[in-house]
Amino acid sequence: MRILLDTHALLWWLAGDPRIEHTARDLIADPAHDILVSIASLWEIVVKMRVGKLEADIRDITAAINAQGFETLAVRPEHLEELVRLPMHHRDPFDHLLIAQAICEGLTLLSEDQHVSAYPVAHVTCSNKDP
Repeated sequence: MRILLDTHALLWWLAGDPRIEHTARDLIADPAHDILVSIASLWEIVVKMRVGKLEADIRDITAAINAQGFETLAVRPEHLEELVRLPMHHRDPFDHLLIAQAICEGLTLLSEDQHVSAYPVAHVTCSNKDP
């Protein structure tokens, strides 16, 4: 399975947060799965740092991503073409881009966001509840 981590899922995973429950933990930890982190998530983290909503060090986060063996996913024109076609079920532009990337790349999005299920994207939740 190829899994794209939502920004909060990435941060929770790196922090060892218990909101990443055992099913999601097992998916991320399984070496048979490719785990991807979008550059859009790194951008979202920096934006939240700059406006005072998050205390973090982007260098530590990128080092941890590399140490975990996660792959970074660039934002490409075809992702933006998919983004244009997405309905506006909610207003978070970072979520929209992650959803578009997951659809375009055939990835499963790991997210606890309640809005994800409204989109035509494969996804699993961070908690043990059904998506």
